[in-house]
Amino acid sequence: MKIISNTTQFHIDDKTAVAIGKFDGIHLGHIELINHILDYAKKNESRGVKTAVFTFDMSAASFFGGKDIKEVTTLSEKRVIFENLGIDYLVEFPLNDNVARTSPENFVIDILLGMMNMEYIAAGDDISFGYKGQGNSKLILDMSSKYNFKVDIIDKIMYEGREISSTFLREEIMNGNMEKVTDLLGHPYSFLGTVEKGFKLGRKLGFPTMNLYPDEEKILPPFGVYFSKVKYDGASYPGITNIGIRPTVASPSDEHISVETYIFDFDKDMYGKTIETELLSFRRNEKRFEDAMGLKKQVESDIEEGKRYFCCL
Repeated sequence: MKIISNTTQFHIDDKTAVAIGKFDGIHLGHIELINHILDYAKKNESRGVKTAVFTFDMSAASFFGGKDIKEVTTLSEKRVIFENLGIDYLVEFPLNDNVARTSPENFVIDILLGMMNMEYIAAGDDISFGYKGQGNSKLILDMSSKYNFKVDIIDKIMYEGREISSTFLREEIMNGNMEKVTDLLGHPYSFLGTVEKGFKLGRKLGFPTMNLYPDEEKILPPFGVYFSKVKYDGASYPGITNIGIRPTVASPSDEHISVETYIFDFDKDMYGKTIETELLSFRRNEKRFEDAMGLKKQVESDIEEGKRYFCCL
């Protein structure tokens, strides 16, 4: 996958099938768009048509609101997901004042057609683009006949009577409803990162853990213990994960949030390795214990419950 970022001046020589959006979470609604452009490109691969995703390097809410908005999927995670999906080009377009003032018509003519060489676009029926989001599905359809490109307007994917959206997804993550989050995403919510050194208390207690420190912009579920899986080098390992500040072992001034995972019956040195930790189900809230032995007893209980959980899957 070729990534085009940090520039507003580029040109893709290949004809492209395009999907545009924020792609925060890359949920089932997004996957529907991606599948359409993948199908179109496959049907037209003899002509060299490639897939391309267009997204801004920051959300419009962050840009216009002037404050950081927590993301379901970080930039690095999006890159991995799109590459795994088979996307050929990922455009991370800079969002600035000049770009924000671009008319919807010029957005299509200058960026989608001029820079991205688009011949097909898959878009949701609520698509918005250009100045103040004035571009919509009607405009893109009207322009398609004039400028000779193809359009598919895709209906929203529904879940329990509600359309799947990043807002819906955020709510369920923040409520700790990881089973529902998995349904909305089509896969478990996860953290991608490099294993770093922690306090090593888990190892001393007989439960060696892998520690990730999530990006500050990443949205977090409630602090607590989750049944989880770790993906590494093509394999998947069941375990339990604590998300939070580890109040039993951390000093009161240390509020560094960690994603700390114990894999059942696994004791391989993973420092410096890149892993993906998937959250499957909420077990309990994070709490402070009086001493290390109290923590050990609780972790032993969590592990027993975790093994029962995975036996029943």
